[in-house]
Amino acid sequence: MMEYKYVKSIFIGYLLMIFLGGIILALPICHKGDLSFIDSIFTAASAACVTGLSVTSTSENFTLLGDLIILALIQMGGIGYMSLVVIFFIFIKHSLNIDEKRALKLSLELPNLHVISFLKKILLSVLLFELIGAIVLSLQFFKKYDFLDSLWYGVFHSISAFNNAGFSLFSDSFSGFQDDAIILITISFLVIFGGLGYFVLIEIYENRRLSRRYTINTKLMIIGTLILIVAGMILFLSIEWNNPKTFGPLSIYEKILNSFFLSINFRTSGFNSIDIGSLKESSLFFSTLFMMTGAGQGSTAGGMKITTVAILIVTVLYILKESNQQPSIFKRTIEQKVINRALAIIICSSFFVLFATLILVETQNLPFLKILFEVTSAFGTVGLSTGNNGILSFSQQFDTFGKSVIIVMMLAGRLGVFGFGLVLLGKAKTKHYKYPTERIII
Repeated sequence: MMEYKYVKSIFIGYLLMIFLGGIILALPICHKGDLSFIDSIFTAASAACVTGLSVTSTSENFTLLGDLIILALIQMGGIGYMSLVVIFFIFIKHSLNIDEKRALKLSLELPNLHVISFLKKILLSVLLFELIGAIVLSLQFFKKYDFLDSLWYGVFHSISAFNNAGFSLFSDSFSGFQDDAIILITISFLVIFGGLGYFVLIEIYENRRLSRRYTINTKLMIIGTLILIVAGMILFLSIEWNNPKTFGPLSIYEKILNSFFLSINFRTSGFNSIDIGSLKESSLFFSTLFMMTGAGQGSTAGGMKITTVAILIVTVLYILKESNQQPSIFKRTIEQKVINRALAIIICSSFFVLFATLILVETQNLPFLKILFEVTSAFGTVGLSTGNNGILSFSQQFDTFGKSVIIVMMLAGRLGVFGFGLVLLGKAKTKHYKYPTERIII
């Protein structure tokens, strides 16, 4: 009951942030030329849910004020609007009651109720990573642009990358920097750190000399992230090596660099250094699995989460071996309720994506694979798209209803399967009885 109240307040908060952001972006001082209201709402939702899908060009169709609004929505969406609410309350009354602490714990997916100290650490880590990223990127951009433009590009892309948002001020994202290792690697590491999750970053720092103290969650995140990065690189290199529209014209060094960049951004952030619409269909299909997996719990990214998939894989291996033991990892037993939760997340996530894909295929009259890719990208809050044969996302070809479906998927991905499901279904009624069990043959 209490959790339902908190989830509902978080959901309403995101709706208000998206709606108000959309209204502000629709003002003439925030954009150039025509901008429909659905497109301004879509842009606000994409920014607040740190997705990056765009139906209007960030670099060409918004003014400096519009870009600043988008950047503010990205930052609020990345660290959680509840964090900002709590900071406001702290300035007013200097303390939080237990309900406010529980709401923040749920919003930021924190492990305990020590929310104030944890919030301070989160804000410090956000500022530190974004500042370092902005400095490195600005210095590198200064080789091509003047000082003020370089500084603005550095700040914008550092915040966008750490929050796994994927918004870029360049019309072709980072396709113009295919051979720039400093920019691509800096963006990649900002995305990785943002995707690991706040309490993983804090735990790594606090136990930097004693890695044996890492919790199972942190170990799974580090190992899972490394495996997915390498697997993604192998996937892209093997499929796209000779593709004349993607990796074909690049040198071996550039192929490795760009496969590294794509492998990271395909899971969480949505930046690209090649034309995604030119990828082979096999690359697009298998990429949906990476986008569905996403990054870490309590991070700036979406998806089912690495730990969820890891737990289910371990459980399946135990079942296939017909082991009489409870599944375990790193010499620790996995609780049955955690396994049940992981299974529910994967089933519900798959259902949401397939159902939304079915609706769009029947209403938009567009290619199935491209729609599946777009829906998965929205739900995973990734932001990659096969495009509209130009610089915008594939969603730009959808009608108002189709764009609304994508907005719902972005919100569902940011809120999480359980949170979104709780909003849709409401709180469960408490039962004080239990039915008898009976064996079912499977």
